[in-house]
Amino acid sequence: MSYNIRIADLPLTERPRERLLSLGAKSLSDAELLAILLATGQGKGKLSAVGLGQYILSELSKYKREPLDVLRDISPQELMAIHGIGPAKATTILAAIELGKRSFQLRPMEKMVIDNPVAAAAALSHDLMWQNQERFAIVLLNVKSQFLATKVITIGTATETLVHPREIFREVIKQGATKLIIGHNHPSGNVEPSQEDIDLTEQLLQGATFLNIPILDHLILGNGNHQSLRQITDLWLRYPQGE
Repeated sequence: MSYNIRIADLPLTERPRERLLSLGAKSLSDAELLAILLATGQGKGKLSAVGLGQYILSELSKYKREPLDVLRDISPQELMAIHGIGPAKATTILAAIELGKRSFQLRPMEKMVIDNPVAAAAALSHDLMWQNQERFAIVLLNVKSQFLATKVITIGTATETLVHPREIFREVIKQGATKLIIGHNHPSGNVEPSQEDIDLTEQLLQGATFLNIPILDHLILGNGNHQSLRQITDLWLRYPQGE
């Protein structure tokens, strides 16, 4: 696709809005999604909306990070420093980013059943997903695995946090929960577990077995992603939780 051709001059099958309607938003490139928000480019003979979207991503890549990672936390002033982005375009982009954050961080409704990693990640995302410091939190559930509450147990540095089993189980007993899901975030965005994560999970599962308070999963969250240790380790086979 030429980035100087006006969107109105493109075939219908190549226009971002039409592609979204026919194929779904997931089928569009980052530049095309930005183009829909921008609506217009730089003007006649200059970059189209798609071209401007691609130019924005190129400029953000100069921060030596993923462009969308930069865009998530960018200020209006930094965005407007990019040629072709004025207050109207900047505020539209930032409003869309904030709506995306809020929808992703929406807590589950009370009594909603939390019985899979996706639902658990949604419950924990408000407290863990976009944080710059590592945090350890729990999802408290009743005997039917229905959502009761979430609770941040500890907040650490930018790279690590420490949690003791007694702090977790004390909160579970205090809240009258009968099951729980544990989770923490990796501010780097890498959701692969460290050996320390695995060792801690093993320790907590042993404690949960002794106290008869099942731990259903341990999730690692970061930058829009999550990983379930129950799915990728054999810890729950080694330490059955009697759910």
